[in-house]
Amino acid sequence: QVQLAESGGGLVQAGGSLRLSCLASGGTITMYTMGWFRQAPGKEREFVAAITWSGGTTSYADSVKGRFTISRDNAKNTVYLQMNSLKSEDTAVYYCAQARFAFTAQPRGDPDRYGSWGQGTQVTVSS
Repeated sequence: QVQLAESGGGLVQAGGSLRLSCLASGGTITMYTMGWFRQAPGKEREFVAAITWSGGTTSYADSVKGRFTISRDNAKNTVYLQMNSLKSEDTAVYYCAQARFAFTAQPRGDPDRYGSWGQGTQVTVSS
C-alpha cells in the first residue's frame, strides 16, 4: 500500500502563503485522484481540494476557492497544495489522501472514497 508523507506546514501570519507537499512512496499516485483534507481542533475532518489522476479536473471546498490551488507532478509522485491569503480559520492539520479506485472521473470530496492517508502536517495561521 502506498505511504503518503505531507510536508510544508508551519506557522504563518494571516494573509501569508504556504505550499504543502505530499510525497508518495511504496506505490504510484499516477492512476489515482488525490485529495487534501483538514481537521481543526474539535471539528470533523473536512474536504479541502482534490485533483483527478490526469490533473485535468480539480475541485475545491467553497471556503478555499480562489485562495488554494491543488496540483500534481506524477513524475515526482507528489501532490501540492498552494495556499494563499491564509486566514486564521485555515488553522488545522492537513492530510493528503489517495482515492481507493484508479481512474475515477471526478475529484470527489467524500473521505470514504479515499483509502490511503498521510499522517498530516500542522498549519497554524496567526491573526
